[in-house]
Amino acid sequence: MGAVLLNVGFGNVVAADRVVAVVTPGSAPVKRLKDHARDTGKLVDATQGRRTRAVIVTDSDHVVLSAVAAETITQRLEGRDNGDA
Repeated sequence: MGAVLLNVGFGNVVAADRVVAVVTPGSAPVKRLKDHARDTGKLVDATQGRRTRAVIVTDSDHVVLSAVAAETITQRLEGRDNGDA
């Protein structure tokens, strides 16, 4: 069976079993996390030029920026919304 993929917006997907955290981007620690990921080459910008509304952290220390709200991504992870809409 293949990996379960999580839609993070605009046709971009992340392996759902690799997600460690979904957080909002406003706090200083999250901004530092994002800056560190950029410096180490582990930042993935999946916003398509839109405002970042969620930051997804994976078990490989990659940080994915998404324009989809953190609450929506959490609902998709829990299986209540498949993200096809």
